[in-house]
Amino acid sequence: MERVWQAVLEIDEKKVVGNIKKIKEFVGENVDVMPVIKDNAYGTYLNRRVDLLEKADIKIVAVAIVDEGILLRKDGYKGEIFILNQPLKEELESIVKYDLIVGIGSIDFLKEIGKIKAKVKIHIEIGTGMGRTGINPKKIEKYLEEAKKYSNIIIDGIYTHFSCSDCDEEYTNKQIKSFESALKIVKEKVPTLRYIHASNSAGILNFENARYNLVRPGIILHGYYPEKNLEKKLKLDQAIKLKSKISFIKEVEAGTSISYGRSYITKNKTKVATVPLGYADGIRRAMSNKGMVVINKNLAPIIGNVCMDCFMVDVTKIPNVKVGDDVYIWDNEKITVEDIAKIYNTINYEVLVGISTRVIRKWKK
Repeated sequence: MERVWQAVLEIDEKKVVGNIKKIKEFVGENVDVMPVIKDNAYGTYLNRRVDLLEKADIKIVAVAIVDEGILLRKDGYKGEIFILNQPLKEELESIVKYDLIVGIGSIDFLKEIGKIKAKVKIHIEIGTGMGRTGINPKKIEKYLEEAKKYSNIIIDGIYTHFSCSDCDEEYTNKQIKSFESALKIVKEKVPTLRYIHASNSAGILNFENARYNLVRPGIILHGYYPEKNLEKKLKLDQAIKLKSKISFIKEVEAGTSISYGRSYITKNKTKVATVPLGYADGIRRAMSNKGMVVINKNLAPIIGNVCMDCFMVDVTKIPNVKVGDDVYIWDNEKITVEDIAKIYNTINYEVLVGISTRVIRKWKK
């Protein structure tokens, strides 16, 4: 039985596939595109749409953790799956069983792989300034010497993570220089090396010299940008809308308090609509008395504190408003994901991935 929705994250599949095509054209035919579809593809569940990945002629995808790779395999994805973050040694059995490629950055984990009989493909992560994980470029020769001790380890790629390719050109160029110092050695020692990758969404758009032969688009798959000015470099289509419906309408007198804490008191007779979406669904309390929604193409203010399962809106000035009318949290026109992020004092990434599983994902054809 199909779920009846009180709230839906609507994703336009034509726009997503179209964005992948635009990214491919932008980077050129000598560079492969590896979509980053971690955390359910930024909340869109593109990772559950194997048909769309095939339609877009994707040969390799990236996820963050082993469980995400397993889910893809169980859904029938037959291409290569790369695990961005070094996994746990306890996950090696699953890595082999589901034919996953792992990113690694420590000699200890290399030794753990060497203990098993099955062959494992790895990408060596070079730490160039993210301050997170990865091998010190100056120690790459020692690392390669250790890797060669194990016949079951296949060095299939090398990569790094940019920390500020959206905002700091000088620092990113230092990272590129550091990465290439290690890359030169790896190319000499590993002639069978297949994949070289560094660029995330911002890196793709800002650093042509760092596309190598593989890029890792994430948020731009869905038409959103790490930094607003980047849209000037490649025009993509915003593919996601979040909407709910009005579930209740009442008219109240002046002096009526709305929601928990009485943070909003009506000044005049007010028509109040309830929307069945709250902070359990990813609508933060920061929207209380600050956020707006779109109803019948009109902006309407959120009044009172956002509750766990609902919030209230002043619809006094909206003509012919009724129960069942669509309510857009963002529609990419009057309200954008970036508008929401500004209220939250965060980034658009966090807004998207913060939408909970209670909200139905619906793909628009």
